[in-house]
Amino acid sequence: MSDMRKVSSNPHVRSRTTTSNIMMWVVIALLPATGFGIYNFGLDALIIILLSVASCVASEFVYEKALGKPVTIGDYSAVVTGLLLALNLPASVPFWIPIIGGIFAIIMVKQIFGGLGQNFMNPALGGRCFLMISFPAIMTNFVTDTFTGATPLAELKNGVEVNVMEMIIGREAGTIGETSMIAVVIGAMILFAVGVIDYVIPFTYILTFAIFVGLFGGYGFNMSFISAHLAGGGLMLGAFFMATDYVTCPITPKGRVIYGFILGLLTGIFRIFGANAEGVSYAIIISNLLVPLIEKYTIPRAFGIRKTAKKEAKKA
Repeated sequence: MSDMRKVSSNPHVRSRTTTSNIMMWVVIALLPATGFGIYNFGLDALIIILLSVASCVASEFVYEKALGKPVTIGDYSAVVTGLLLALNLPASVPFWIPIIGGIFAIIMVKQIFGGLGQNFMNPALGGRCFLMISFPAIMTNFVTDTFTGATPLAELKNGVEVNVMEMIIGREAGTIGETSMIAVVIGAMILFAVGVIDYVIPFTYILTFAIFVGLFGGYGFNMSFISAHLAGGGLMLGAFFMATDYVTCPITPKGRVIYGFILGLLTGIFRIFGANAEGVSYAIIISNLLVPLIEKYTIPRAFGIRKTAKKEAKKA
């Protein structure tokens, strides 16, 4: 008679979902924004995307090989980092920019801290912010063969009237993947449909930001002004694809709401009161750094624990 009293360690939940499955869905969801970016900005955009992805994958492979670690490029997380980094770059940057950004994102932000699951901020945004600080003139130059003017957000900040519908469609200056709100939202719907992300963080983020713009933007709750801010810049790309990063966002229900609120608040402060027209990248990175603190104060109390338990333990 076989012994059925086999006891194994937790977790006991079984799931076919793997890291590679999740990352592949993210890649698929990014294809609409990627495709529109290539259509919008041409061959240069495609080359930047390929260089960024290749540099991230190669950096992860070389680093792990050199240190004798298991090679993890098969989980596609490096591909996602490279793709997101590229979509956050202007199509006008020199081709060495995505290479440097990819190396920094993988080595300095991800691998040095232990690899996937250990990084303290979103690697793609870490790479982008590093490039912004190191090469500000290059990273804020959006002049291409197709577009020669300022971004709609820059014009909006200077009091210039913008075409909101053009911003929603995406025929405008900006980074490769942020211009088309429609393309980004289509990708987000894919992630919602397959259960990769939920609505709490992105919707809390977007709602908080919209309210902040209405209160402090100087135009009241003018829907045209608020819509322009929602459609412009990297808000949608950041809210759906980077703020929801499993590693760098809170896991507690209350923490996710607080996290989304902080994201919206910081983005609003940077855009309305900051010197720069954008602010999504820095808002997400700062919020990433606050996640341990958020989780510390929002973790559910264990059932049966009394408030006086700590005092009793000290007396003992």
